[in-house]
Amino acid sequence: MNRTLRDNIEAFEQRRRDSDARAGPGERFSRLVTRFAGSITFVAVHAVAFGLWVAVNERLVPGVTPFDPSLVMLATMASVEAIFLSTFVLIAQNRMAAAADRRADLDLHISLLAEAELTRLTDLTLRIAEKVGVDAPEPEIREVAELVDPGVVLDELERRESE
Repeated sequence: MNRTLRDNIEAFEQRRRDSDARAGPGERFSRLVTRFAGSITFVAVHAVAFGLWVAVNERLVPGVTPFDPSLVMLATMASVEAIFLSTFVLIAQNRMAAAADRRADLDLHISLLAEAELTRLTDLTLRIAEKVGVDAPEPEIREVAELVDPGVVLDELERRESE
């Protein structure tokens, strides 16, 4: 792996660590909850707890008095838990969407920089070809040497989307 790639990877990892360090207590708690809720441990704990709850209240455990024979408390607790878990999932999705938006912006910036650099290189190559007397290349090559206005491209894409 070359040094530039290694440096880029380290820079991205450092940005992620810095972002994690800036997270407030609520966001850190949300991450912990969603990480745990998305684990097999969460599923196992719930399977055991709900199974025991039902077993006790269906009188399947000798010597233990049922405390929720209609299972209404279990249903209520499961519903409240579902409300909170869905909220934490939405928080996590919002966080992931914001990160995806930042990555998309970075991709767009890099693509625009690459487009501008390739345009300049193509223009330079064409000028060199003219200087040394090489036949003019195809019209497509000359098109590549023209700067592309990203605003015009976005306007055209939006126009086509609305049709």
